[in-house]
Amino acid sequence: MTATRLAVDAMSGDHGPRIIVPACFSALRRNPFLQIILVGDPAQLSLLLANTPSELSSRLSIHPASEVVLMDDPPAQMLRGKLDSSMRVALQLVHDHQADACVSAGNTGALMALARHVLKVIPGIDRPAIMTSLPARSGPVHLLDLGANVDATADQLVQFALMGSLALELDGVAQPRVALLNIGIESIKGSQQVRLAASCLEQAGTLNYTGYIEADAVFRNEADVVVCDGFTGNVLLKTTEGVARLMATQLREEAGRTLWRKVLAVLNRGLWRELGRRWSPDRYNGAALLGINGLVIKSHGGAGERAFLAALETAARMSLEDLPARLAQRLDALDGTHKAAR
Repeated sequence: MTATRLAVDAMSGDHGPRIIVPACFSALRRNPFLQIILVGDPAQLSLLLANTPSELSSRLSIHPASEVVLMDDPPAQMLRGKLDSSMRVALQLVHDHQADACVSAGNTGALMALARHVLKVIPGIDRPAIMTSLPARSGPVHLLDLGANVDATADQLVQFALMGSLALELDGVAQPRVALLNIGIESIKGSQQVRLAASCLEQAGTLNYTGYIEADAVFRNEADVVVCDGFTGNVLLKTTEGVARLMATQLREEAGRTLWRKVLAVLNRGLWRELGRRWSPDRYNGAALLGINGLVIKSHGGAGERAFLAALETAARMSLEDLPARLAQRLDALDGTHKAAR
């Protein structure tokens, strides 16, 4: 298998290299085809790599960067400032074909702005979108946008739908069902932009568009791709994670209230372990920036070691699938078909 090279923004996120470096060790152990370039302050990173196992050292390297994009740095300013930030240098490594993908837990707005600036956008796409999967009743559901675009026009929502559908087709899902997230399923409901997007999708007929979907139906697998603006998507994602953690906490509290419940909890620990694994937000960490000429994976800023490992493995898998290039080819082919029809 061909080696996959990940450029990891090692300095960003809430925890920085103290979480990111151990996660990289785990990724290298689990994926023998993987190579990782840690981008950041060599002094800090060298200390954490002092005890690197010998079997991993040949697949792990440091690329220096002297600055860090902070969580509250204005994205527009990052286009002109901090030219040697770990985030920007990691993206540049992808641009220069020294890495196959970039993984960052940093400022979402800055990552999107820098990715558009350094790697450019696929022709035909106005704005990239962030897509990830969420657990649902009978398999994952895919949601976009998750925060790259706080507002979105009707045309952009249609583009999100197209990118999400094509991404799932490339992943082996035949005719993915696409729905627009809304406050009701009736045609009169929703914002003007959502209603306009629905009209465009209905008239185009190029996607398997199924109509509106409400938030509670997202988890019943009534659609494979759920489309919304980044503000709405991010709120839904964070709410889902919060509810999952609340349920886990309350189950643990209730299981320990009486001796009999403790016994039942022990007898059913396999069930609880499987449910915890299936609903853990850490498992779903790692969202792709669709529409960029290069593979960029966004991790949660507060990701722990296990969650950041999931983002690394998402990057490795999508790199092997060559998702950005294949998505660009499909979009170009669709554009050519539309021009020929006109």
